[in-house]
Amino acid sequence: MFENILPLYGLNSDDTTVNLFGDGLINHTWKVTAAEQSYILQKVNTDVFKEPSNIDKNLSLLKDFLNKKDPEYLFVSPVKALSGESLLDTPSGYFRMTPFVEGSISLNALTKREEAYEAAKQFGKFSGLLADFDASTLNITIPDFHNLSLRYEQFKTACANANPERLEQAKEYVDFINEHKSIVNTYLDIVANDEVPLRVIHHDTKINNVLFDANNKGICVIDLDTVMPGYFISDVGDMMRTYLCAASEEETDLTKISIRKDFFKAIYEGYMEEMAAVLSETEKQYFTYAGKFIIYMQAIRFLADHLQNDIYYGAKYEGHNFNRAINQIALLKEYLKMEEEFTTPLSSMKEQHNQPHAL
Repeated sequence: MFENILPLYGLNSDDTTVNLFGDGLINHTWKVTAAEQSYILQKVNTDVFKEPSNIDKNLSLLKDFLNKKDPEYLFVSPVKALSGESLLDTPSGYFRMTPFVEGSISLNALTKREEAYEAAKQFGKFSGLLADFDASTLNITIPDFHNLSLRYEQFKTACANANPERLEQAKEYVDFINEHKSIVNTYLDIVANDEVPLRVIHHDTKINNVLFDANNKGICVIDLDTVMPGYFISDVGDMMRTYLCAASEEETDLTKISIRKDFFKAIYEGYMEEMAAVLSETEKQYFTYAGKFIIYMQAIRFLADHLQNDIYYGAKYEGHNFNRAINQIALLKEYLKMEEEFTTPLSSMKEQHNQPHAL
């Protein structure tokens, strides 16, 4: 395959080495090492991204804007092939290639609050630099990706058509989801509020989508396929879901599910350092809500999939998605316990940013 793809970029397959790269679950990714430069080659997963050209058009628009706004910002976008195209439609699938950022490091887990701060700062910087970009001009790469009201309706449908044994097994957790429907109602309030605008949002802020340098300082954000119009609560909430707990969503020992309060503070400090002057006062009121929003939504999605016999995520073992749902519900419970306590650090930190903040 590579002998047919690499020449399209002017690379001789005999003079390059190609190795699998990273642990991404969606696109196939390889590192291509040539004589003068290294690259990242990806085959786009068209089961997830139905229209790869939409991603390519988005990246082109954002690159042009950032080249004018802040040409020094490292925006890792696809390089053009000899044909002048940055997305190649080949018999083997859709491919794109980006420069490999030499000296960069990616993390698979957070161990220090400083890492959370740096990551949040980079995601804040990304949206902050694009604050004046008309988000409505971007294509939707995954429709309804973070549409909580739709996810809740899908959950209700899953319950109505569930495997009876699985529904009985999950009754306690189904009840918990329904008891906390106020989280959905708040989302609907946000969507209806003109003071919470659509922005250019990354939508996938897990830690391995940030590049760090050798000194553990953030360089830039990567994996831009899900960049599209959205609300800031998506990026902040996804950081809270994946940064606050040392255990991952795969952990089945619920005693390991806990909230690192200092990491919450780090997320706030890093993100608001870049976004305090950008967010409206109304948006700032929903900073803490963001964590509930994403954790609740992910719990819904895992539980709904379990009730429908694992048709979306699949399962590596019996009860995989059920365990993931229980994990996320446990995380949400811990978050809710800490919610009131979060008001104290936010009250002091808002003075640092000289921006009023309410919860």
